[in-house]
Amino acid sequence: MKKVILALCCALAILSSSSCSLDSDEQNFQFTVLEVVSADFPESFDHNGIHEIEVTFTRPNDCTFFEGFEVTSPETTTRIVSTIGTILESDSCNDSLEEVSATFRFRVDYTDTYLFRFYSGTDEAGNATYLEYEVPVMQ
Repeated sequence: MKKVILALCCALAILSSSSCSLDSDEQNFQFTVLEVVSADFPESFDHNGIHEIEVTFTRPNDCTFFEGFEVTSPETTTRIVSTIGTILESDSCNDSLEEVSATFRFRVDYTDTYLFRFYSGTDEAGNATYLEYEVPVMQ
């Protein structure tokens, strides 16, 4: 009986792994940066504290999905935050702007004021624009 169950489990594993192939050269999605509308910060940060930051961004259609945040720090207390999404390639996407919110946790390691820059789109000349928030740190 144990051999029959083992054989069935092996057959099931082989069948389930062969139904999905990653060998295809076709990619059915692409990454994109979503435009931020606003971010909700406290009046100040607590040094060594962890704060949840709520970010509201636009989803341009129903084939675009939120994936997460990319945070880079070009200077000690400056953070550039990009909201990353994926766009599924489909002919049946409904183009309707929708505002969506997500949060990320931020740990305050320094005592200087933090500057956050969120990508918010491009201007008429094609240059990136940012929403900026400065948050002082209480010790």
